Amino acid sequence: MANDDLLPAIEVKGLRKVYKQLVAVDDVSFTMYRGEAFGFLGPNGAGKSTVVKVLTGLVAPTRGSVRILGLPVSDRKARRRIGYLPELPSFHRWLEAKEFLEFHGRMYGLRGMQLEKRCREVLALVGLAGRDRQKLGTFSKGMMQRIGLAQALINRPDLVLLDELVSGLDPVGQRDMRDLLRQLKSEGMSIFLNSHQLADVEALCDRVAIINEGRILKVGAPQSLFDEPLVLEMRVSPINQELLHRLGLVALAVRQEGNTPCSLLVEVRDEEGAADVAAAVHECGARLYSMASHHRSLEQLFLQTIDESRRRE
Repeated sequence: MANDDLLPAIEVKGLRKVYKQLVAVDDVSFTMYRGEAFGFLGPNGAGKSTVVKVLTGLVAPTRGSVRILGLPVSDRKARRRIGYLPELPSFHRWLEAKEFLEFHGRMYGLRGMQLEKRCREVLALVGLAGRDRQKLGTFSKGMMQRIGLAQALINRPDLVLLDELVSGLDPVGQRDMRDLLRQLKSEGMSIFLNSHQLADVEALCDRVAIINEGRILKVGAPQSLFDEPLVLEMRVSPINQELLHRLGLVALAVRQEGNTPCSLLVEVRDEEGAADVAAAVHECGARLYSMASHHRSLEQLFLQTIDESRRRE
């Protein structure tokens, strides 16, 4: 579905936030759509936390507009439809897990059996079933992340804002959280993920925004944001002048891979270009045995974008 057909979950336009003489965020604009997972990336001090605080209504913008689920961020109706997990949660350590969730559930209007049932559901969702009577003061760092996610989900939010979700989790816990977020996304929940764990963002998010020094540098699907061509490794037969000519019309560059028979390296701009290459092979009557792209990671994109930004300074 084209973005024009989707409803926004978050709309940020011309956002600027100044703390005394410090410009933390400068003219930031982006849109996150409902039902997608959106990664928000940047180095320390880039302005990520300030943007998240504005999205939650904890900090007022100096200038610009922010809408959540179609409503101004200041509207209580919007806030009742979001869940939030801060990066370093500090909860009421003297409360039992169930008491803690009940406290947050009541703030959303949950009562009685409905609240008790929902507490059991979210504890099971985050892997804390049977821990309802355990005091938070005895929880490990990873367990605190889990109970934090449970409170973020207690109100069945349409949009959840997660700040470094897997911080403190062991590899098994990180896998469990990724699986849970995939499940929530498949059920239609919109997920805004502010994280340094680029592998998790790459595995989960449909689109990302990269911010540095208070400004958005890039927004889009990771593979669409690379400035260099996509390299395809192909095995095709026969390789003749007609095939090379046709490929040259739709590709940026074509070259045979050494003396390896039937092997070509083809450079295209994007995945649409890869489809054009496959069609050209078919039109020539050649046989395409395999076509694979060199994997370009989100980490490569992130580092490349930040380095280019610093060189322009």
